Amino acid sequence: MAKEALIVIDIQNDFCPGGALAVDRGDEVVPLINELIRRFDHVILTQDWHPAGHSSFASSHPGKAAFETVTMPYGEQTLWPDHCVQGTPGAEFHAGLEWTKAELVLRKGFRKTIDSYSAFFENDHSTPTGLSGYLRERGVEKVTLAGLATDFCVAYSALDARRQGFDATVILEASRGIDISGSVAAMTEKMRAAGVELV
Repeated sequence: MAKEALIVIDIQNDFCPGGALAVDRGDEVVPLINELIRRFDHVILTQDWHPAGHSSFASSHPGKAAFETVTMPYGEQTLWPDHCVQGTPGAEFHAGLEWTKAELVLRKGFRKTIDSYSAFFENDHSTPTGLSGYLRERGVEKVTLAGLATDFCVAYSALDARRQGFDATVILEASRGIDISGSVAAMTEKMRAAGVELV
């Protein structure tokens, strides 16, 4: 397992029931992910970490509502309710997540003018988070991903892992999707086409 790493995506209060951008049944993945954490030698967590007034928030675009789409300098952007604002309870990891074993917590989305779904790149697909270099320096060749949400941060991370030359597996039962207009099916197909193993 030494050449493998588990990447746990955004198990944060705002993505769980009762949160600002709750994924349906999002908290159900916590015990499954705790089991995965116990099995892997290398564990990395991502944490959505937005400054207040982030450009991906609908509240930053007068007259726009959450889940509408706008065009940003880097392309299409879904607008979200304010969520995972730095230092707020909503940005904290779910209380049931046994994450102390994690060797890296990667914060993303902290640049005010660009959103970040992927653990590897900002949404411009060119600004790296540094994760690829970190994994390579540690000799990791294969990543397994799970978390929230299947059709956004999990899928984008898995696709970028493949683009960066890593073998990638997504544990679907330990992930949950938002599913905007069939986005789970669309992103599942994209992952499959890119050579991501779906379990």
